[in-house]
Amino acid sequence: MLALAAGGIAGFAAAHKTVTLTVDGESSVVTTFAWTVGGVLAAQDVAYTERDLVAPAPDAAVPRSGEIVVRTAQPIDLEIDGQQRTIWTTANTLDEALAAIGVRGEEAALSQARGTTVANLTGVVTVSTPKPLAVAVDGVTLETESTAADVRELLSQLGVVLGPDDQVSPALDASVAAGETVTVHRAQVETGREVTVIPFESVEEDAPTLPKGTKRVKTAGVAGQRVVIYAATIVDGAEVAREVVMEAVTVQPVTQVTLVGTMKVEVPTGVTVNVDPASAKGIARQMMADTYGWGDDEFACLVQLWTRESNWRVNAENRSSGAYGIPQSYPGNKMASAGDDWRTNPATQIKWGLGYIKDRYKTPCGAWSAFLSKGWY
Repeated sequence: MLALAAGGIAGFAAAHKTVTLTVDGESSVVTTFAWTVGGVLAAQDVAYTERDLVAPAPDAAVPRSGEIVVRTAQPIDLEIDGQQRTIWTTANTLDEALAAIGVRGEEAALSQARGTTVANLTGVVTVSTPKPLAVAVDGVTLETESTAADVRELLSQLGVVLGPDDQVSPALDASVAAGETVTVHRAQVETGREVTVIPFESVEEDAPTLPKGTKRVKTAGVAGQRVVIYAATIVDGAEVAREVVMEAVTVQPVTQVTLVGTMKVEVPTGVTVNVDPASAKGIARQMMADTYGWGDDEFACLVQLWTRESNWRVNAENRSSGAYGIPQSYPGNKMASAGDDWRTNPATQIKWGLGYIKDRYKTPCGAWSAFLSKGWY
């Protein structure tokens, strides 16, 4: 009986163990009868997942007078060379966590210190690893190995100073990839001078002393002139921006003023009316509208026709042919059918001339077309 009791005591003593349990850096001494590490953790209500570190392994035997370590995995948000990813780690520090995924923290540029504990990391950790890069600027290519996170930092590392109008491709805030070449486009500012015409305005004034329909230029219009001095930004031979430095009107435009006749011309039978060519045109315009219903388009043809024939002079005479008057009637006395005062009265000449055109060519434009093809009508 004594031997059996002694054996039982020895077995009890062998099953009883004392270990140091360290969970996420906090240690405690526990006694246990469990045979495996997992059993110890279960007895102490310590939960763990596949991501967590348990040493020795959960199915290993409990180390006699040893230590059990548990580290809970924590997530780290990383941006490595512009690529974002999240890793779970049981490392103590950022440097250890990066080493576990093959990134050497001492060679990379980090947004947080390498020795920062994982628990104290904040936000996204930016990691820029060394990579071959080049900058093409001013006709040369600068090659380097850099941990720059973006184009702006790369240019700063190489001492490339940008002018206010210089352009960079890719953009300054763009991330850079291994083997990429950043190109700097230098801008030049050129000064230029540009002269433009300012059109003149046109107004009409009623002229009660001119026959209705007659127009006469009182003040000829004159175009103005504007001068613009500008600074143009030139990049790679192309203008990309322009800024006006100075603008001034060097010549003021002059408004054209045209008198428009409003006087209605009455031509009594047998009364001689002495008028100048401009007034004769007014008589013709009114007579052709009242008698035949012809508008301004036909009047324009008539003006060209009789300007070529007589320049609208009542006493115009072709001594070689005998043609006479505003419509150049041949012979002149044909116009007597319209009135005895055919030699001196423009209204009589115009009345006959319009009738002649109507009978032979239908319209003034028809007569003008015939004149252009034959040289007479």
